[in-house]
Amino acid sequence: MTSIEPALRYPGISPQGFAHPADRAATAALHSVPMLDRAIKTLTELTYERRLRQLFLGRAVRLGEDQLPAIWAMQRQCANTLDLTTCPSLYLTQVPVGNAMTIGANQPVTLVMSGLAGSYSDDELKSVLAHEMGHVLAEHVTLNTAFQLTRLLLSGTLRVQPLAGLPLLALYYALLEWSRAAELTADRASALVTADPQLPCRTLMRIAAGPVGEMNLDAFIRQAMEYEHEDDPFARWSRFFAEVHTTHPFPVRRVRELVEWVASGDYDRIRSGQYLRRGQEPPASAEFDAAFGHYRTRFSSIVDRAGNGVQTVFDRVSSWLDGRNGAAAGDEAAADFAS
Repeated sequence: MTSIEPALRYPGISPQGFAHPADRAATAALHSVPMLDRAIKTLTELTYERRLRQLFLGRAVRLGEDQLPAIWAMQRQCANTLDLTTCPSLYLTQVPVGNAMTIGANQPVTLVMSGLAGSYSDDELKSVLAHEMGHVLAEHVTLNTAFQLTRLLLSGTLRVQPLAGLPLLALYYALLEWSRAAELTADRASALVTADPQLPCRTLMRIAAGPVGEMNLDAFIRQAMEYEHEDDPFARWSRFFAEVHTTHPFPVRRVRELVEWVASGDYDRIRSGQYLRRGQEPPASAEFDAAFGHYRTRFSSIVDRAGNGVQTVFDRVSSWLDGRNGAAAGDEAAADFAS
C-alpha cells in the first residue's frame, strides 16, 4: 500500500467522495421506502432518544480535559481531520470487548468500550475513533440511533406499547442490512484519518482474534482474499446466512473491501487533496441507480414480509402518527386550560 505524507485535515470533504457504493445506495433506498423514513424520524424524536442515552450512559464515564484527556483529545483530532463542525461527547463504559459506537440524532455521543481503551494500542484506538467520526461525517448517526432503538424495543428493554402500531420488525431488518454497508464507509474514513490503511486492517484483525500480540497482518489479508474466493457453494451459502443477521460485516470481508479500495487508487487520490467537497456532489450515476434499485427492492420485500405489505405498513404508521398527533394536541389543550 502506498505511503503518503499525512494531511492534517481534509477541508470540506464530502462523505460521498469516499463512501462505499453499497452504503450510498442502501441509505438512499431506505429513505425511499414508503413510511420507513417517517418511522425512523419518529423513533429518533427527543423522548425516545433521551431514554436511549440514559440507558447507554447511565454506567459510563464522560471523558474530557480532566478525565482521560489523551483519549478525549484523540477523538477531537480525528473530528478535526475530517473537518467536522461538531464533535460528539465521548464516554467510556465497562464492556470487556474491543468496540465503540456513536448514537444520538440530536446530541451525538461516542461510547467506547473499556476493552478497547485498556487493551489496544493508541494507534488502534485512534483507528476506531476515526471510524466513528466517519459515521458522523457520513450522517449515519440518525439511522444508527433508530437501529439501536428498534433493537431495544424488540427485545423489550424499552417499553414497546406506544409503538405497537409501527412495523418494528420490518424496520429492524432493513436497518440491519444498511448497518453492514455503512461500516465499509467508516472503515475508509479510518484509513484516511490515520493516513495508514494497514492500521484499520490490523485493528480489525485484533478485533476478530482479541488483543493478542505477534499476529501477522499479511497472513490475515491473504485469509481475507481466500475467504472471498471460496469455491464451495455450500460454504458461501452458509456464510451468507451467518452474516445476514449481524450488524457488521465479518472482519475478513471488511479488510478485503478496504484493500481493494486502496488498490483502486481512490485512497491515494483523496490523500493528495483531490476529493469531492461538500456542496459539489454530482448527480447519481447509472451505476448508483442500479445499486439503489437493488436495495429498494430488497427493503420493500422486507417490509412486505414483516409488515404484511407496504400499503398495510403505510396505513398502520399513518394511523399511529395521527393518533399520536391527536393526543399531543389534547395534552396541549389541557395545559392551556390548566394555565
